[in-house]
Amino acid sequence: MDYLIKDFITYISVERGLAKNTLLAYTRDLTKYTEYLKGLKVVSPDKVVREQITSFMFDLKKHGLTTTSICRNLAAIKMFHRFLVRENLAKDDPTILVETPKLWKRIPDVLTQREMDAMLALAQEVKGHQAKRDYAMLELFYAAGLRVSELVDLNVLSIDYDVGFIRAVGKGSKERIIPVGRKALEAIKIYTEKSRPRLLKAKSSDALFLSRLGKKISRVGVWHIIKQYARLAGVKKNIKPHTLRHTFATH
Repeated sequence: MDYLIKDFITYISVERGLAKNTLLAYTRDLTKYTEYLKGLKVVSPDKVVREQITSFMFDLKKHGLTTTSICRNLAAIKMFHRFLVRENLAKDDPTILVETPKLWKRIPDVLTQREMDAMLALAQEVKGHQAKRDYAMLELFYAAGLRVSELVDLNVLSIDYDVGFIRAVGKGSKERIIPVGRKALEAIKIYTEKSRPRLLKAKSSDALFLSRLGKKISRVGVWHIIKQYARLAGVKKNIKPHTLRHTFATH
């Protein structure tokens, strides 16, 4: 399950924006967990049962871990299994009946109106097809309060220009119908008509937002784009994709 852990760490680094030390701690915790499962001859997430997770918790306690450390381990395990189910890498979540405290209480930085306007203005001024894509992404992010995973999973048929909404698939594969303002819709229309065909080139893809190689843009790619525009706009805060979601909610 080592490669699954790597995929999960990449996912939470983008979605949660956790610090590097926290990501390293989660990697260690999950590696320890999967090594324990290997000792039980369990090598697939679909074979894990609730009793094995409980047994692992008792094993940590036996080895002298503090309650806080055990809670962190359990939180990592719960998030890991939820991620596997959400990404269709496993059928069931064995942690669903295992209670754990909420560990992410910290509210991320929120951009001011001036900071958000500066990022949008900068993206709008930059020339090129990737810049038109970036501007459309930022406008839509800010207008709809999307999760980064929802944004990258949008396709060209997700947008209803006449009524003014998008269809986004969120947590648990639930579809959300989200109203979108005129500026965001105009930015998306310009991008899809003028720039997306240039990025797509001779390839075929239903994804709305494409990378420079004509493939569906990745979560990490979106994260880098947001940080780039924040830096160029002089924003000093620790920017993450989720920051724009909280900014949308706050404003």
